Amino acid sequence: MIFNTIWQHLLDTLYMVGSSCILAIIFGLPLGVFLCITKKKSIMPMPLTNKILGSIVNIVRSFPFIILIILLLPLSRIIVGTSVGSTTAIIPLTISAIPFIARLFEGAFDEVDKGLIEATKSMGAKKITIVKMMIFESMPSLVNAITITIISLIGYSAMAGAVGAGGLGDLAIRIGYQTYRPDILMYSVITIIVLVQIIQSGGDLIVKILRRHR
Repeated sequence: MIFNTIWQHLLDTLYMVGSSCILAIIFGLPLGVFLCITKKKSIMPMPLTNKILGSIVNIVRSFPFIILIILLLPLSRIIVGTSVGSTTAIIPLTISAIPFIARLFEGAFDEVDKGLIEATKSMGAKKITIVKMMIFESMPSLVNAITITIISLIGYSAMAGAVGAGGLGDLAIRIGYQTYRPDILMYSVITIIVLVQIIQSGGDLIVKILRRHR
């Protein structure tokens, strides 16, 4: 019975984290690219735009996640039709993850060899070709950034359980802590720890393979 409950809430956590991470990559990758290439000495310098956009990214990242959930409840209610549940939690999880992963992606692109970029430019390559080259060259770092983001989202999803978002965090707080069920609390925490270990190990393995084949 306990394990069926843990399994169901684990699926809820995977649903929230997986959906949020995919959306964060879709929006965060172009944002990270733009933040990188619009720097003063980059391939499409737009210092003022870069500074304004960077400030907005920093402001969103500054919000404590639990506050962000509460602020976004009206938006979640409009989009999903309710303010509780796993699907509702995807919205604040995604919005918190986009600037986070965009900054990590930006850092990954900054590590691309500047000599390689100059050589690509000297061959007359278009900007889009240079961006594709930067993405390809930084693949190991991008995968590492995605791994870090997924693990952060697992932590955030546990926090979202405090407002009825479902998942392992909700199970640990609502059933394990508030109804004095230490066994459920313990199993929930152990499941989260194992989940994080699996994701980190999987991410490290993919990064290792990518670096070997560069």
